[in-house]
Amino acid sequence: MPELPDIEVYLSALRARIEGDTLERVRLVSPFLLRTVSPSPQDAEGRRVTRLRRLGKRIVIGLDGGILLVLHLMIAGRLHWKPKGTKLAGKLALAAFDFGGGTLTLTEAGSKKRASLHIVRGEEGLAALDPGGLEPLEATLEAFRSTLVRENRTLKRALTDPTIFSGIGNAYSDEILWAAKLSPAQLTRNLDDAEITRLRDAVQKTLRDWRDRLGRESGDGFPEKVTAFREEMAVHGRYRKACPACGSPVQRIVYAENEANYCARCQTGGRLLADRALSRLLGKDWPKTLEELERR
Repeated sequence: MPELPDIEVYLSALRARIEGDTLERVRLVSPFLLRTVSPSPQDAEGRRVTRLRRLGKRIVIGLDGGILLVLHLMIAGRLHWKPKGTKLAGKLALAAFDFGGGTLTLTEAGSKKRASLHIVRGEEGLAALDPGGLEPLEATLEAFRSTLVRENRTLKRALTDPTIFSGIGNAYSDEILWAAKLSPAQLTRNLDDAEITRLRDAVQKTLRDWRDRLGRESGDGFPEKVTAFREEMAVHGRYRKACPACGSPVQRIVYAENEANYCARCQTGGRLLADRALSRLLGKDWPKTLEELERR
């Protein structure tokens, strides 16, 4: 799923292409993409783009008259910049937005179509879509601390909960926790002041570094390689590969449709976190430490 750094790079590319331009036409292939009734797509046509911004993991396109298009790409939705009037073809195409200078298309891979478009009016309409999480790049240490310990969650769940922190998902939470040298299973209220400071610093540095790196990769082009798995990442998507800090194999725990990737030596003192399915299956044979796993 595109997260804060990816969305910011999309926004930068869109500002250079559509800010100040006019949305001439909205073309929807899938009726399930649109999740609101009023205002309608036709109400948005003929209006000038006044502002682009991020709302969590959503892209907000503000138009004259207070109408806002709110796009949530979910896991497999992606944006593309095409010549004006490009026809929509193929199973992946969901929508096209025709501007004076070109066409923005939305595609989604996979059979489960989860991407969404909301068309709302004014800040009140936008507020209804806001999960309310703290903006991590703008957070003071005190605001970060109070938000983090508001509920006693594991760090992995706290970072990825949009009602707690805005824009962080599965991929960058792994990278943040590795940078902070903290276990994804550590409880938020068990952290001391030094660990909270280290986590806040890791959140801001990781997100800024990846935002800037992705921006440099895209340059003046439109970002087309938006993915949650990048070879340069330290632990996310690198199960069994070497940790760049200590060389130990990256570990993984899987739950529901998500996973947490971590380095046992750097983050958990060498202790392996219990994967619910595997530890239940293996019982007493489940290795408890990295050393035990390596002996086996």
